[in-house]
Amino acid sequence: MARKVILDVDPGIDDALALCLALFEPELDVVALTAVGGNVSPAQATRNVQVILEQLDPPRLPRLGAASEPDNGLPVEGRYLYGADGLGGCEFDVAERQHLLPSEKEICDQVRAAPHQVTIVALGPLTNIARAFMRDPELPGLVGQIVIMGGTVTTPGNITPAAEFNIYCDPVSAQIVFRSPSTKILVPLDVTNRIELSYDLFNQLPDESTKVGRFLRKILPPAFRSYRQRLGLEGIHVHDSVALMSVVHPDLFTTKPMAGDVETLGEMTTGATIFDRRRVPAWRHNMEVAMDMQKDAVIEHIIRGLNRSV
Repeated sequence: MARKVILDVDPGIDDALALCLALFEPELDVVALTAVGGNVSPAQATRNVQVILEQLDPPRLPRLGAASEPDNGLPVEGRYLYGADGLGGCEFDVAERQHLLPSEKEICDQVRAAPHQVTIVALGPLTNIARAFMRDPELPGLVGQIVIMGGTVTTPGNITPAAEFNIYCDPVSAQIVFRSPSTKILVPLDVTNRIELSYDLFNQLPDESTKVGRFLRKILPPAFRSYRQRLGLEGIHVHDSVALMSVVHPDLFTTKPMAGDVETLGEMTTGATIFDRRRVPAWRHNMEVAMDMQKDAVIEHIIRGLNRSV
């Protein structure tokens, strides 16, 4: 039986790649696709999820949730990697739907419809999930699991020296989710940074006769150019696809129970993920944290999944 998932995304080329995997994965039943502001504005995120669905035309269409503005706004730093529209400036046309439910309402409805059965895969800031929890205080105990791409344990951040982008975008919401009585797995930069896909990836993608192949061959070249120009890298990180693989193939990942929280007030550390690793910790373990993975196997499954998505 396929695992019910809600994909909470801020697309972003990285998120788009993960959606190419998730929407065609037979082990997943994507019941909802909820947009959140992060890589792009909330309005652009809502548009982008519709662009991706229209371009890919998956066999099962999930429910959609519309992003709304976070309480404290969004930082604009860090958006440069994927262009102003988040999809490399490819200027896709789309017939936008009207009257979508807010993402947090869609999350509440889907979890309530299948208590303890829905996994939320959070590939963007945690704004929607925190709002869903505040809207329905019983919801944390009804979610099957939350898999969060975000944070760091020992590695530096990728938006500030201390903070990873998704957590930094809305640290107050991240703190709410971290402290909630939900079952959580964190997939931090310490793990996702280990995979860097080279330009040879194009030789392993579906060809342009397929919808997925055409879409990826449009959006990936701008990502490679941006990584080279901005970061001096010859490949791209695929943080969200790695996090998704931890849902589909958990046996490829090693996790450790840890006690985590988020800094919300620091002058230079806002958005940092903090873990109590003292010999005698004062905090209780509240999540599993991915510490290692079988790198080659994860890459193999990403490539295989993209080729299944035709």
